[in-house]
Amino acid sequence: MINVQPIKVQPIIQVEVAIMGSLTYDRVVVEFEDRMLAHLQLVIIQKLRRGESFLLSWRDAAVVGDGRSSAWMHPAIPLYFKFAGGHAPSINPNWVAQLTRSANSAQGLVVTAEESAAVDANAAGKIEPAIGIRAAAQARATKASVTER
Repeated sequence: MINVQPIKVQPIIQVEVAIMGSLTYDRVVVEFEDRMLAHLQLVIIQKLRRGESFLLSWRDAAVVGDGRSSAWMHPAIPLYFKFAGGHAPSINPNWVAQLTRSANSAQGLVVTAEESAAVDANAAGKIEPAIGIRAAAQARATKASVTER
């Protein structure tokens, strides 16, 4: 008689890892997915080129307290965008339009998911958890992540 032992098989779990870039503003570093950062860059630079100040708000990632953060964006304060990926992402004009409407509102630019731009271009988007906060050299830092709630 042959003794047969069952074989334990571990399922393969495929995890999608987002390429995280960063926005550095007045010694605060906020990490966003590269695709989101590219869309935010277009809207932010458009406002600052016109000399307009505005509020930028996002949801913080759970690793930094799962709260909300905001920064007052002003043309006189240096701004640095750092993309982690080697290629520029394609731009979704509907998402840019939604972010631009938000930036021009009294509430300011609220970081929202791309999916919300496709659902209804006229509706308010879902607030995305911000990129997590991490310390920059002798400064505060923020880290945001895009996860839907």
